[in-house]
Parts: sequence; structure tokens; C-alpha cells
Amino acid sequence: MSSIRAPFLGPIVGHTTATSCRLWIRAGDPGDAGSALSEDRRTIGVATLLGPNRKPVMGDARYTVYFRLHREYDRTGVVLWGVEGKPGPKDSQQLVLTPDTAYTVRMGTLAVDDPLSNDETVSDKYLQDRLPPATAWTQDLFDLPAEHSEATFRTFPEISDTLSFMLGSCHYPGLFWKKKLSDRIFAPMIEQMRKGRFGQKPRFSLMVGDQIYADMLNRAIPIGLADTFEEFQQRYHEAYSSPNLRKLMNTLPTYMILDDHEIEDNWTQDRIRDREKRVLFNLAIGAYMSYQWSHGPRNYDGRLFYSFNSGGYPFFVLDQRTQRYRDDESGMLDNHLLGRPAQDPVNEPSQLDLLCRWLEGLKDDPRPKFIVSPTVFAPNPVITTRSDIQKESSDAWPAFPQTRRRLLSHILNHNIQNVVFLSGDIHCSNVSRITFDGGDAARRLKAFSIVSSAFYWPFWFADGEPSNYVHDSVKENDTFVIDDAAGLTMDYTTSHFTQKDNFCRIDLDWPSRRLEARFFGYDGEELTRPAVLELAG
Repeated sequence: MSSIRAPFLGPIVGHTTATSCRLWIRAGDPGDAGSALSEDRRTIGVATLLGPNRKPVMGDARYTVYFRLHREYDRTGVVLWGVEGKPGPKDSQQLVLTPDTAYTVRMGTLAVDDPLSNDETVSDKYLQDRLPPATAWTQDLFDLPAEHSEATFRTFPEISDTLSFMLGSCHYPGLFWKKKLSDRIFAPMIEQMRKGRFGQKPRFSLMVGDQIYADMLNRAIPIGLADTFEEFQQRYHEAYSSPNLRKLMNTLPTYMILDDHEIEDNWTQDRIRDREKRVLFNLAIGAYMSYQWSHGPRNYDGRLFYSFNSGGYPFFVLDQRTQRYRDDESGMLDNHLLGRPAQDPVNEPSQLDLLCRWLEGLKDDPRPKFIVSPTVFAPNPVITTRSDIQKESSDAWPAFPQTRRRLLSHILNHNIQNVVFLSGDIHCSNVSRITFDGGDAARRLKAFSIVSSAFYWPFWFADGEPSNYVHDSVKENDTFVIDDAAGLTMDYTTSHFTQKDNFCRIDLDWPSRRLEARFFGYDGEELTRPAVLELAG
């Protein structure tokens, strides 16, 4: 067994609750610079939760623990501190974290010789029984360099009148000498963590797609296409090792979801009918689950979509790539953005079924409900207003009218107030106010869409032009018919456009029914005036 080492990547602060937090690291491997590992050695993570004044807690087995870093997950692993959900009697011997409290963790890795078994499925207990108690490493962890081994986080409050978080997407890696430019947007995000609004600092960040670009140009150009495990791995290593992003992710809970560039440009699941695309998909999703999904909530039986809440405010994060099908390319009748319709919705619900159930369970709570949609819910591209063929070619919601119609019908039928869509993707940030018509109840409902994109896109002057998107759906013939017989329709107006590299800070003050969205550039300056959204009471 080797001496303890700092993680090769991470720590990343992942899914956080009022009483728990997940933290992720990756160990080195034989191909990493400075690694002492060989292929036949196993890796174990060790983590210690520091006590008050950032001092190690010696000898207490609840504060220093082992966790596995599996080779099949590219030597990545997650440790869970605390108890997710309400602690029960079975948790009496576990460490339960306190709501709204700051914590510090040190994490490291061990390489373990395993001459008795080459079986990859060997149990964690088998390995840990061959090691000294984890508390033996407490002081060693504290002696590791803080910049590569330490994470700090704050648990969420159980309930709060206010909420603050940051939103962004599309982290293009940069080419050649411009690689460093792709990291600069994360410096002002770190600075925002020090600034309060409505009495609260940002609680977490949402990265809503294209955290890597597996196809650095596009799927039609062979240069820069990731189509081997090593190439997907390299994309994540380059992204996660950039200094500002690494610091942000080890000091603030980060929630992620994939979009197309984690796999291939404009990906739909129909492509896996092709053998080469099926291999590509398996490589891409294996890497995605190791580097992004594993430190998230994982609360729908291993599927990629998930839900969580912060301070009592609910979020549902959609998987719109591995569930996306284009089955009828001529009539748009059977395109499915959130999975094909379930044959048994009660016992085998689709993603859309589960989203509707989630919304229905919140119908009596007027507070905002956030739906994370990597592709933009509103506004639509101008070109999609011209014909059904143009709608069909869209990579976003216009090509999936049945999915959109069912979701909006559910919102209207159950009078679900203050739904807020959060998106990225289009390299053009903006804010939309969504309205409904078809009766007094429909007109009283408010909904919104906030888009933040891109963290870094070097061609902003030639991509994401605001004039390419509908600003007023009524004036530009983009009213969406939800129920023709009942006269139910959706419209929107969109403003606060910016094409420049940006992230969005979202601040909510529920007592005043006020939601603010502000876009910041890589120099920390606001790119537009604040968007102030008045919520329904």
C-alpha cells in the first residue's frame, strides 16, 4: 500500500441537503503525470471531516472514512457525509450534519496491492478489512496540500424565505493558445459567493449542459471528435483541472446535467441503431456517469434525471438527450423529448409522467418550482415560426409539440403557479415572461424562462444573435396552442439578451414575490440591467 496522495481531480462538492453532502474525487492512474499506480492496484478514497476551527478530529470513526474508487468508473468515487432525508433510529451511529452550517473536508487516495484477487467485483468490505482503521490517516489527510485535497461546503437550510444560486452552460474548452480563456468566467462566480442578496449568498451552481465538448467542432468534422474512452476521459480531465473551475466546484455545491456535446452534436437516441453510434453512446455515458452523474442526487432508480430542493424550493432536472426520440420525421406526431409514452404509467412511469407527478404534488404551494431544461423552453428560434418543417428541424422544444402540450396542459389543469424553466444551450442569454389565455384561471398563472449560455464560446459575435429568436410571440406569430377546443394558448415576451460569455445569478425573495436574474461577464461586470420578475402570490 502506498502513502496517501492528494486527489488527481476534485474534490467536487455535489448534492447537498440540510443534513448531508456528497463529495467526489478522482485518483491518479498509470497514465497521469506523477502517478505511482499500476494497472493491477486498486484505489481507495479516504476523507476526514474537520472539526471546529478546521482542526482534525482524531480517533472518531464517524469523522474519517474509507470509500471506493472503482476502476470501472475511471477511479472516481463519492463519499456521503451525513444522512440524506430525515434521520431515523438506524442512523443513530452516523454523523448527522446540521442545517445551514459550514463544513470543511480533506480527501485523499490510497493505492492498495491486492494479490489475492483480480476480481473487479471484490467487495468494499473485503478491501477495507485489509486496511488499518481509517482514523489512522486523519493527520496525514490534514498534511496534504489544501488546494488539491480540501473542500468546503455549507449545508442547506431546511426552509428559507430567500434563495440564491448561479446558472450557466456551455463550457467550450478553447483551442490552442485560447485554452486559458475558457476558465476565466469562473473567477467572478467565485467572487459572487462572497456577495449577499436578500440576505443570502449563492447556495449552489447549476451547470445545465455541455460541460465538455466531445465534438469540439461538430459531428461532421473529424478533427477533435472524441470516439475512444481515452478521448472522453481527456475532455473531462482538461475541464475539471482548470484552476478557477476547480476552485469553484470545491467550495460550492454543483449540480450538472448533460446536453448534446457530452455525446455528439444534436444527439437523439435514435442514433444508437447504428453500431458505431451505439459504441460512441456507451463510451460517452460511461464517462458522464463517472464525472457528472455520480455526485448528483441519483434519486430515480439510476436514471439520469433527478430532483432536489434547497431551502424548501424544488428543482426537477430533465434528461433531454438519452430520452429523446424522433420517430416521425415528417409529421412531428411521435417525437418525444422526455421518453416515449409509458404503456403502464402507474407502475412504469416515463420521465414526463414523473415530472407531471412532481408538479402535481406541488400544486398547493405557490412558491416557485424550477424545471431545469437543458434545451430552451422559450424563446423559440424565429425560423421555427415559418413552417412545420422548420419546427421539425429544431433541436429544442418546437420539434416536440406533444411533449410541450402535455406538460403545459398539466400546469393549467392543476393551476400550478410560478413554474420557472432554467436553460442553456443557445449561446444567447435571455429572460422570458410566459402567459396563458383561455379563461380567468389560465390568465392568472405566471411562468418564466431564464437562459444562461455560454460560459465560454469564442465566436459569440457570429452565433446566438438575438434577432434569431422570437421576442414577442403574439406579434411574431408564435402562439402555442395547448388545447384548441378549450381555447388554451401560451405566449411569451423575451428580453435581456446577451451573447457574451456569461453566467446568471438568480436571487429570490419570496415575501416580496420578487425573483431577480442578473447576467455577469468574465470581468465580473453586469452585461444587462437586472431582470426583475414579479411572482404570483
